[in-house]
Amino acid sequence: MSEKDCEPSEITFSSLMLPQDANPSGKVHGGVIMKRIDSAGGVVAQRHARSNVVTASIDRLEFHHPVFIGNLLTLKASMNLVGNTSMEIGVRAEAEDLKTGVIRHVASAYLTFVALDGDGRPTRVPAYEPTTADAIRRHRMAINRRERRLAERQLEKDCKSDADKCQ
Repeated sequence: MSEKDCEPSEITFSSLMLPQDANPSGKVHGGVIMKRIDSAGGVVAQRHARSNVVTASIDRLEFHHPVFIGNLLTLKASMNLVGNTSMEIGVRAEAEDLKTGVIRHVASAYLTFVALDGDGRPTRVPAYEPTTADAIRRHRMAINRRERRLAERQLEKDCKSDADKCQ
């Protein structure tokens, strides 16, 4: 498989938030935003892998501000890190008040996707080499997050095998 740079591994898309996206107070449901974040990340992952992908985890989805009916929700998704079969995608959500032009960062998340072959089994994905300063920074931070996740998994595994270690 050939190595890919960051150009085809980034997307931006926007959608107008409508009444069906919101609760009775006029704020967009967090679940609507989560679904769109997952979809944006999935597009980046599928475009990179050129295969079906599934969401394996969502790491640190944080909501900073509400999104209202009539706001333009813009999602910026980019490849951060590629393993053998998995990919970490970062997604930033922004809401624009179309009347005032004010844009607010409303949420961020890191998602891990796994590429699947035709039989639904994990399959290798092309390597990824970041080429811009932002992509290199995101890549470096993703390596740190991955190391923390692996350390946490190992600790959980150790705790299951020896409960005295974790008390």
